[in-house]
Amino acid sequence: MSALSAQLPAPDAPAEPLRQVAVARPSMPTADALAPYLTRMDEARWYSNFGPLLREFEQRLTDRFATPAFVATAANGTIALTLALQAMGAEAGGFCAMPSWTFVATAHAVAQAGLVPWFVDVDPATWMLDPERLEAELADAPGRIAAALPVAAFGHVPDLTAWARFRERTGIPVLLDAAAAFDALDQASVPAMVSLHATKPLGVGEGGFIVAAGEVLIGAIRELSSFGFRGSRESQRIATNAKLSEYAAAVGLAGLDAWPATRLRYGLAAQRLRIALTNQPDVVFQPGWGSDWVSSVCVVRLPDGAADAVEARLNAAGIDTRRWWGAGCHTSPAFAAAPRADLTATDILASSTLGLPFAADLSIDEISRVAEAVGAAVSDG
Repeated sequence: MSALSAQLPAPDAPAEPLRQVAVARPSMPTADALAPYLTRMDEARWYSNFGPLLREFEQRLTDRFATPAFVATAANGTIALTLALQAMGAEAGGFCAMPSWTFVATAHAVAQAGLVPWFVDVDPATWMLDPERLEAELADAPGRIAAALPVAAFGHVPDLTAWARFRERTGIPVLLDAAAAFDALDQASVPAMVSLHATKPLGVGEGGFIVAAGEVLIGAIRELSSFGFRGSRESQRIATNAKLSEYAAAVGLAGLDAWPATRLRYGLAAQRLRIALTNQPDVVFQPGWGSDWVSSVCVVRLPDGAADAVEARLNAAGIDTRRWWGAGCHTSPAFAAAPRADLTATDILASSTLGLPFAADLSIDEISRVAEAVGAAVSDG
């Protein structure tokens, strides 16, 4: 080293790159929280086939509902929807009225049940099917409507009383896809499916459950999930194997133990994010999100057509985003041939909604980065 170089200040160290902000971080029970339930399972040596942990898990799920309710679990939410449609008597070959504005799993479940999706537009304010509008559109249906399948948009539960009235007036069975609505769903006036996927508020890895007011329907779903068995090892009907294991039930029980604290963390993170974006009137949260109900994702409404530009700006800043429902089921090749009504509202939502980073442990620093990037992107738009 020369005398001159020894006198020069050392160059600044390169700036450490900003850490990527993930769009989602599942909140699942720890190994320590699972241990007591796994010990119980090993002591019983019962690992599947409706064991004691699963029965306890189903009972604790049932106890969450204020109205009379019964619960049946399944290996995942998609198969739970399929089995429920079959158990409800939705005749194969008929059409199922459903939104295109949903995750494709809903449409796959309909097809697996032997039905044909009929995509109907959603209300632009609620992002969900409106029962009165659907009833008015039945005259233009492509054929016999065997079922109606509204979807709780990202955990926001629709008016179930209105859907029960639709069922009474039309005679069409109604099943609610409430995949993300573990927190908000508190009644079973309409049968509903809640997902237990790891990305949902209460996750077991893979799983789901159906809640309904009728014990007969739940019994039929249970048969369909277990080879058509009903009190014997003789199959009473064509069925499948979609049982939830004791391992998954152990995760679910530990998750229920922690749910009050987990819910508080989701609510706190949501309120912090809402406060950080208070000065951005063009960024609109779903009604009640983070206060009346919580979910594991955050989807905001932006100015019409702005989602692409905002997403690009956030991604360039190291902030992950997600189009959780893509551009609607009708744009997927698998469902391109499915009949559809006018989908104007769906197309607008697809270009103006965006999933922002959200998690129960979303940090204040991450919230600040997201809010700053969103604000800059919307202002520049």
